Amino acid sequence: MRNKLLFIVLSPFLSLTLVAQEVSFEEYDLSNGLHVILHQDKTAPVVTTSVMYHVGGKDRTEGRTGFAHLFEHLLFEGSKNIERGKWFEIVSSNGGQNNANTTQDRTYYYEVFPSNNLELGLWLESERMLHPVIDQKGVDTQQEVVKEEKRLSYDNRPYGQLIPVVGQHLFERHPYKDPNIGYMEDLDAATLDDVIAYNKKYYGPNNAVLVVAGDIEIDGTKKLIQDYFGPIPEGPTVVRNFPKENPITQEKHVKAYDSNIQIPASILAYRTPGFKERDAYVLDMISTYLSDGNSSKLYKKMVDDLKQAVQVGAFNIDQEDYGMYLVYALPVGNTPLDTLVVEMEEEIAKIRDSLISEKDHQKLRNKFENRFVNANSSIEGIANSLARYYLLYGDTGLINKEIEIYNAITREEIKEVANTYLKPNQRVVIEYLPEEVDPN
Repeated sequence: MRNKLLFIVLSPFLSLTLVAQEVSFEEYDLSNGLHVILHQDKTAPVVTTSVMYHVGGKDRTEGRTGFAHLFEHLLFEGSKNIERGKWFEIVSSNGGQNNANTTQDRTYYYEVFPSNNLELGLWLESERMLHPVIDQKGVDTQQEVVKEEKRLSYDNRPYGQLIPVVGQHLFERHPYKDPNIGYMEDLDAATLDDVIAYNKKYYGPNNAVLVVAGDIEIDGTKKLIQDYFGPIPEGPTVVRNFPKENPITQEKHVKAYDSNIQIPASILAYRTPGFKERDAYVLDMISTYLSDGNSSKLYKKMVDDLKQAVQVGAFNIDQEDYGMYLVYALPVGNTPLDTLVVEMEEEIAKIRDSLISEKDHQKLRNKFENRFVNANSSIEGIANSLARYYLLYGDTGLINKEIEIYNAITREEIKEVANTYLKPNQRVVIEYLPEEVDPN
């Protein structure tokens, strides 16, 4: 599942062998609806302050895509009490670091400070939530930043359009059909009033979770949180009613072109359940079984034995409403793309038709134990997990018990899920091809 192409199109993940320890936490709500989660860990004098908002790329209207990603940048512009352009200077000059990221489903902001600067982190995030400065100058500036990011990460990067192409062809009605970063013509067409309205709708305390993790005193931290976040007014209730997709019942073949590649790719794409569904966990296991490491089924067969592919992989793109499941291969030499499709389908069919071995099943469990432990091996990782499990899964306790779901998945269940979602008539076959560019 984790391979070279995945590093190109998604964020990389590393695994370490560690000892799992239960993560303790306390959670409660402020009167304005802000959910608060506290985790005390005094092993190092650092603290992570983070806010995750339940707003992402899918939260848009037609003709106004990419707003959540724009706000990822825009809310660093400044506030009533923070001069424009001084946000990062304040953080770095106080020994901290900060960042933000946006998916189709949520936006995450965080700071890591020495623990004696806990109050500074809380003040910064309360400023971002309470009264950010949103004006035409800031919108114009960050539109250009987003355009440059799109050029670097999507338009001019090899295979940079692969994930957007998959979304475009797996979805016809749901907003997942459009890229998280949006279309530049939509951002250009956005008015200042559009942007201000978006902020008022989605960035209220009742659409967010605040996590403070690290070297903290619980009672003192609660008082600071009440002082900084308690006066923030509750925002409107966010109501979502996205259109449902009709099931894919007939195999679809499409071609896509990328002027930044020399080696084509053959992609099998399937629409799968959202990440809260148990079947999504099973699909994670299937992708690991197929392509995680040089001993995995697809790699050993197509790269090592048959020497048909230079890269091959399978991965499950987790999303809240629907997932996207991809199996892909890059050919060696003149190997036809159709041949790659046949070989990939053969390995998927084996999972549909028979049980994986007990040895492979135990190997999968061991890998997921390892990943689970690694996800909670740092204060930053714990803060992210606490926010994500509460806001998107509705169960903060998954930080300690999610591994139980993976460990309970049986070989029979793996076979059943493969038969439910990974049949040929349920997929889109994409030929991802080099496109010659006019030198003029």
